[in-house]
Amino acid sequence: MTRTVTEPVDGDETATIDSDVAIVGGGLAGSLAAAVLARAGRRVALIDKRAVHPDEFRVEKIGGHQLELFGKLGFLDALEDVARRYDQVLNIREGKVVDVSVGRAYGFAYADLVAMARRQLPDPSNLIVDEVTAIGSSGDVQHLELASGRRVAARLVVLATGMAGALGYKLGIRRRVLAERHSVSFGFTIARQDGTPFDFEALTCYGERTADGIDYLSLFPVHAGMRANLFMFRDPTDPVMRELRREPEATVLRLLPGLRSYLGDFRVTDRVQNWVMDLTVVEGHLRPGIVLIGDAFQTNCPAAGTGVARLLVDVDRLCTEYVPRWLMTAGMGLEKISQFYADRDKIAADQQSLKMARFRQALTSRNDIGWDVRRRLHFLRRSLAHRVDQMHPGWLGRVRGVLRA
Repeated sequence: MTRTVTEPVDGDETATIDSDVAIVGGGLAGSLAAAVLARAGRRVALIDKRAVHPDEFRVEKIGGHQLELFGKLGFLDALEDVARRYDQVLNIREGKVVDVSVGRAYGFAYADLVAMARRQLPDPSNLIVDEVTAIGSSGDVQHLELASGRRVAARLVVLATGMAGALGYKLGIRRRVLAERHSVSFGFTIARQDGTPFDFEALTCYGERTADGIDYLSLFPVHAGMRANLFMFRDPTDPVMRELRREPEATVLRLLPGLRSYLGDFRVTDRVQNWVMDLTVVEGHLRPGIVLIGDAFQTNCPAAGTGVARLLVDVDRLCTEYVPRWLMTAGMGLEKISQFYADRDKIAADQQSLKMARFRQALTSRNDIGWDVRRRLHFLRRSLAHRVDQMHPGWLGRVRGVLRA
């Protein structure tokens, strides 16, 4: 059982811990930010109530631009140690191949990714296993009170607390709901009944009927086997949610019958986890000496796949651009803090995330004629491009390279 420090401590342990930056929340955002800053020589206190992050259903795969950001921050080699690489994804709809995605990607358990990030801290003492109960902010030094009785003083406090908003609420920060119960995600691991491997490296199966509200089911390798992530835009109280938890194999094949020939006889090998996501953004967050990053600032639609990219942009811009500059001069007032929130890359990532969330929902669920035509054209373009690329290998890659140039 993971120990949480909440009881008072005696003696010198109650002395104030001085740091340049105190990061509250040791999930992926907080742990990566702490590692970047600590490796750059900053005095960092990463505060989380758990010494080992629990096994929870969060981000479980990354690829594309996300890998570029991981590499820029210096974490790519460490990622290789905790993740399973795959280079090709077979994309299907209604049992037919839409196209094949080619490019390096990784599947992993979220807790393993957080542990990897924490191992990048140059000094284990950077992690303080405790719980922040109060924060006093000012334009100079911030003061944090911990449940154990200890205190932390820091020039800057970074809130990386995800959707847990108790500390922000005490500071007057509120969360505005943009779309309540926007999406539902399920995660589980599967294997063939006879123990043989699947005939694909990774596979994405898109929903077949708008009434089902299924965006797609993503299958990809992790160390524990073949991981399944199912993304839906549907009422979380719908009976199908209970069916997915109780009889996941039969329910998945009923909702996505085109999958049967690709999966064969399969079984779910672990607990079915699910997550209901509200799209939210904070308000009243411009406070002296305090910055919010990742989900603590804005949540994402898991189906859109933009959450990690947003998180990495926040970490990169804050920890490599603004914090080094801010620490060079006295004070930590609003004029400094506002620079981060006004950063063009951050704003673009936040806006793109919301745009993709709305697009995925509309493409999946809207049944008016305009979106029906758009949906058909979306998959037709992909299918035609795939056929041309099969006849002229490498054509699609060259075209994309020219468009990016």
